Amino acid sequence: GVVAARMTGAGFGGCTVNLVEREAVEELRKRIEREYEPRFGRAAGFHPVEPAVGAGEVAAS
Repeated sequence: GVVAARMTGAGFGGCTVNLVEREAVEELRKRIEREYEPRFGRAAGFHPVEPAVGAGEVAAS
């Protein structure tokens, strides 16, 4: 399931950032789609991402 979650940007409507096990992503999406809209009157948006290499040095050529 969900390993960690937090709220961010609440002053502009907010969103949650969730660390989710890969095999649980689709189940979480379906559950939020099913429960969010009836409660808040609008559809939830999703932006699944994967971690990438962090910042590093770039050599000037």
